[in-house]
Amino acid sequence: MNDVTRNAEQSPSPSVPRAPRVHRAWWVAAVAFLTIIGAAGFASLPGLLIDPLHNEFGWSRGTISFAVTVNMALYGLTAPFAAALMDRFGIRRVAACALALIALGAGLTTVMTQAWQLMLYWGVLVGLGSGSLALAFAATVVNRWFVARRGLVTGLLTAAGASGQLVFLPLLSWLVTELGWRPATVTVALAALVVLPLVLLLLRDHPADVGARPYGAHEFTPRPAPVPGAADRALRVLGRAARTGPFWLLAGTFAICGASTNGLIRTHFIPFAHDHGMPVTAAASLLALIGVFDVVGTVASGWLTDRFDARRLLAVYYALRGVSLVLLPLLLAPQVQLPMVFFIVFYGLDWVATVPPTIALCREFYGEDAAIVFGWVLASHQIGAGLVAFAGGVARDVFGSYDPVWVASGALCAAAALMSLVLSRPSPPALPATATATGPGPGSVSAGPVGPESGRGSGREANSVADRAR
Repeated sequence: MNDVTRNAEQSPSPSVPRAPRVHRAWWVAAVAFLTIIGAAGFASLPGLLIDPLHNEFGWSRGTISFAVTVNMALYGLTAPFAAALMDRFGIRRVAACALALIALGAGLTTVMTQAWQLMLYWGVLVGLGSGSLALAFAATVVNRWFVARRGLVTGLLTAAGASGQLVFLPLLSWLVTELGWRPATVTVALAALVVLPLVLLLLRDHPADVGARPYGAHEFTPRPAPVPGAADRALRVLGRAARTGPFWLLAGTFAICGASTNGLIRTHFIPFAHDHGMPVTAAASLLALIGVFDVVGTVASGWLTDRFDARRLLAVYYALRGVSLVLLPLLLAPQVQLPMVFFIVFYGLDWVATVPPTIALCREFYGEDAAIVFGWVLASHQIGAGLVAFAGGVARDVFGSYDPVWVASGALCAAAALMSLVLSRPSPPALPATATATGPGPGSVSAGPVGPESGRGSGREANSVADRAR
């Protein structure tokens, strides 16, 4: 009897599968990382194509920049609906369709002859595809597959966009300079098609699909039933969130984030540097170098978000970015000099460091609706980016210089820093033991749990402010 008991204790139970060496969540995160890189290729092109398209077709920079605006606006407006579609049809299906749209739009761009075709192929098709693989896609993957290390994984997936820029920009700039802009767009289309099989074969919608728990969870989580009415749900979540103060502050700060990154630097840095006599390949290499330090800064920001107050992190990030943008016009020269390298390092570390704390605050305020709410916040990011992309092109046409746009963007970043601090709320006064706790004091725009840990951007699930507003 003792031998039987001993053997039973030494033998693993056949009903309990042995845990894999590497949790499946990390493989899903790796596929999501590659997917975002594949989708990021076309985002590297606007700055490279403005001058070639202007020279070949005679279109004004404002017209070309308007196509960029359409792309960025649809990129942002698609994100919340894509998050809801992922709840309805699954992450894998939505991601595969998005990659196919990017490949189609990029391929058709090579045969365009009219400006409206640029708006349709580059603006609409690529905008819809890339928007479906935006940061709301990353937030959905993180929320489903991770309980621990959410800030870190969010930082890694956010850095994937910068990694795509790092991978594509030097190659694309060489192709545009040596072979023309069409081979560059074909390369982007092929990159999206290469990633497509990985999504179909390896990406899974939920840990329950493979009998696993989310990383860091102590209990198995069954797969939730598909949520019908994806568009209706996205709009209902927007309606609830829009009745809360934190939503508008987060949307406002993130709009400025988009204006000062994608709208300004990604779209206009290369032609701006070229105006100062810098070769296109050198300017593209500097932009790619921003991507190197962006990876470091975003991952570090995710680590910091797990440990410090997300509101104060945002205020610091925006303030530093504003200072760097105001100084940039003073640093450009025909050759790359040491002060310019310092700007690239400094700005690169701050490029999208704002994303992990913004996602953490969405999760804190809006709970299970966080991915869709962040999708709408991301929409404001892209609308801000699109407006400044268009304004930059118009400013260049009218004034013959980009300088006014840099100064204005620096001022906007200062405003974003102040808005981030407004999100903070004072600690409530100590209450008598017999008293009933009340909500935040007058004048506070924040809503949610109150307490000594409520200001942390750690990603803890909190009561939904939107639910309170119903």
